Amino acid sequence: MNEPNSANKRLTDVEERLTRVENLLVSINEKLEQRPDLGAVDTEKAEAFKEWVTNYVSMRLQQLVPETCEHPDEAVLQDGPYLDNTTVPCTEEVEHRVKRIPIPFVREMVVQRVAENARDAGIERVDIDFFEKAATF
Repeated sequence: MNEPNSANKRLTDVEERLTRVENLLVSINEKLEQRPDLGAVDTEKAEAFKEWVTNYVSMRLQQLVPETCEHPDEAVLQDGPYLDNTTVPCTEEVEHRVKRIPIPFVREMVVQRVAENARDAGIERVDIDFFEKAATF
């Protein structure tokens, strides 16, 4: 006996929800009908707005041009290879030795340690002798 009552209650709930949805759709439709015609927009104002947007975008793009922006002087890098992901120059022999380290995270650790030691020691270019000393943990 409970099944027909619960089915009727569910049916009533669904009908109430459908009525609310229908009322919402009617109110949305009314609001859309009240909206002004887009063809009636003042063309003079629209053109003025387009011109303002164009000028603004042009000004902002000009600000982004690298030649007009002030940038700090970049360090002049020497020719030759560098330790991976650093600005520390090294010899080709060191570069070859680094590439022979098979495990990537170990290679990265060695490179970072050698780079730190080179910066601390003021080494301009890492050679194989310095690499062997600095790479030991």
